[in-house]
Amino acid sequence: MKTPHTTLYRDKANAKLMGVCAGIADYTGVNLFWVRMMAILVFFMTSGGVVPFYILAGMLLDKKPPYLYSDKQEQRYWQGVRQSPQRTAREIRSRMKDVDRRLAEVENFYVSSNPRLNAEIERLR
Repeated sequence: MKTPHTTLYRDKANAKLMGVCAGIADYTGVNLFWVRMMAILVFFMTSGGVVPFYILAGMLLDKKPPYLYSDKQEQRYWQGVRQSPQRTAREIRSRMKDVDRRLAEVENFYVSSNPRLNAEIERLR
């Protein structure tokens, strides 16, 4: 499933050259400094052989839309989804179970303190 939030983009807002490293940093959630350091390391390890791939990525990747995230919390959420969708789904299920449990407690409190409502619910069962 490809959505705008799970696609790799060039990040021109934080770019030094073409925005590829900034896009990778945004996509993975890794600090931009470390992505750039890794790119420099790979450049020296391959004697510049990575440059054509960098240029190709810079030409093929779309620019990151400015409306992609509404705030930093949403950006961290989508980075987590890209890193581990199963973990994110488990976290959401856990939160929903907690909300459901708390809602049941509120409902139980309200129904037990309201005999008329309790009688109506029992009559419907």
